Amino acid sequence: MAMRCRLVVLISGSGSNLQAIIDAVGDGRIPGEIVAVISNRPGVKGLERAKKAGIPAITLDHTGYADRAAFDRALQQQLETLDPDLVILAGFMRILPESLVNRFHGKMLNIHPSLLPKYRGLHTHRRALENGDAQHGVSVHFVTPELDGGPVIIQAHVDVAPDHTEETLAADVLKREHRIYPLVVQWYCQGRLRLEGDTPLLDDQPLESPLRYSEKLERRVG
Repeated sequence: MAMRCRLVVLISGSGSNLQAIIDAVGDGRIPGEIVAVISNRPGVKGLERAKKAGIPAITLDHTGYADRAAFDRALQQQLETLDPDLVILAGFMRILPESLVNRFHGKMLNIHPSLLPKYRGLHTHRRALENGDAQHGVSVHFVTPELDGGPVIIQAHVDVAPDHTEETLAADVLKREHRIYPLVVQWYCQGRLRLEGDTPLLDDQPLESPLRYSEKLERRVG
């Protein structure tokens, strides 16, 4: 891998995780360069974040394509042109086709606001509250064709309080997201993290179960 990773970030909205990664690149934690930010929705705040940071901001408005397959082809062509070392899904609200996922196997990460395999898909915070969960959280995983089903690298946990609402629980989870996503991207760009078969390896050690985030872990392996 090159000394500085070529990163492409895919977004659909405000891009707060994008900002956390921009900040980590800017302060040297991530030895990489964000070569482009791509959004399937025009005018979102994440595109403004990219422009403010001097990063090429690309809009591929999915509503402007004849069908899903046409959009998927355009996205794959754009990614092929950019030639990233790592594709980072940061609130990208489109299901990617198997062909694209397989093309970037082991080179694509996603963050999902639940303790996978619980609550794949949408409305994770609401579902955790409705089910009376004592803990909720967030997972970073390698992307596979199975929705939110790829090998999980790390999770951060949040204790669910009696007064949590869907909105306040989401806000507490988001704080953890901003800690663990840049950390995983850092490991990847340092050449320490890779996917071998269906197993993530960190520092050549297989992660048979997801790492559990703590500040102590971050100091130890960050």
